[in-house]
Amino acid sequence: MKFTFLTRGILLSTVVASTTLYATNGDTLTGVGVKTRGMGGAGIAFSHGAESALVNPAAITSVEEHEISFGATIFMPSIDTTLATPGGMLEKSSKADLSLIPSVSLAQKLSEHVYIGTGMWGTAGMGVDFKDNPSHMNMRTQLQLMQFAVPVAYKTGGMSIAVAPVVQYGSLDISYTNMLASGTPKPQVGAGVSDDFGYGVDLGLLYDFGNGFRVGAVYKSQIEMVYAGQLTNSAGAMGIILPDGDHLDQPAEYGVGLSYTSGGHTFALDYKRIAWSDAAGYKVFGWEDQDVFAVGYQYAQDNWAIRLGYNHASTPVAVNVNPAINMFNLLGFPATAEDHYTLGGSYALSQDLTLDLALVYSPESKKSFTLAPMMAAPISNKHSETSVSFQLTYNF
Repeated sequence: MKFTFLTRGILLSTVVASTTLYATNGDTLTGVGVKTRGMGGAGIAFSHGAESALVNPAAITSVEEHEISFGATIFMPSIDTTLATPGGMLEKSSKADLSLIPSVSLAQKLSEHVYIGTGMWGTAGMGVDFKDNPSHMNMRTQLQLMQFAVPVAYKTGGMSIAVAPVVQYGSLDISYTNMLASGTPKPQVGAGVSDDFGYGVDLGLLYDFGNGFRVGAVYKSQIEMVYAGQLTNSAGAMGIILPDGDHLDQPAEYGVGLSYTSGGHTFALDYKRIAWSDAAGYKVFGWEDQDVFAVGYQYAQDNWAIRLGYNHASTPVAVNVNPAINMFNLLGFPATAEDHYTLGGSYALSQDLTLDLALVYSPESKKSFTLAPMMAAPISNKHSETSVSFQLTYNF
């Protein structure tokens, strides 16, 4: 009990500056790590050093001795939702428009063949804040996920394989005024913040052919998460049947990658699939599996590098036959971003210390669902994102 209390206190203190995380491939960040984000999230077949632990744990075998990185992402989503009101269609902007996402990565070479790492990363989340807008049900949602992992990798020749046990911490808060209920005043719905720990494992493989070509593969297990009272209270009040109760599991992922390096030029291509439709909670809300494509380019010299990237994944949020689910998805959890353009770079401040930067921009996407028979008009959502990431990497 003491360990759990202290751990939760530390976790909450690390995210206290964050209004909400709002990620990009569903509720998942396009890339974990600043260099990875600068290349559109590509990194399954190309190593970014210690920060590769959650992208492909086998890629930490590029670390020469010891490497540690401290980074953060300033996330700035813009979410505008339009709903029908007695006075006509009304558009409001979510106030959840600024977040701070931390990351710490460490890796070291233990022997000729064995490498180990550890770290803490903000990996996913989503949410909106319409708490001062009765027209939008005063909806406020906040999901935050952080992962801790200890990757262990073995390298022989051009082959690297790795396993990374993962501990995930999540918190979820949903509150709103149930404008669809009868009676005056309208009932307030909310169970306060619920949190949970879940456990999973990542597996990685990386093979370097020695002629500039590399291939990689990764598998991430589903992580069971239970947020006591959250979904049964909030979704149940809108008549949504929840066979999985308060489960909102983080879905399994699997992916493959290819990279080629010639001189200072590197080209990387990743494909991964996120299994939302098999994850408890998300499948009730009709989320569909995502095919994620990431393309990245890097040009590197001795003390600097530039990076470009593009990431695409169609939104997992689909129109549902249940109008209450449509309302929940598009008003409370509008994970509708699809295209992302990235720019990044690194500069060596000294022989051992490097500054890494990345900019990610997702242009406006728009999604509309019909809410009839609850409402005669549809609900529509406009969503764009900008984020700036920075990191200091120290090799010793």
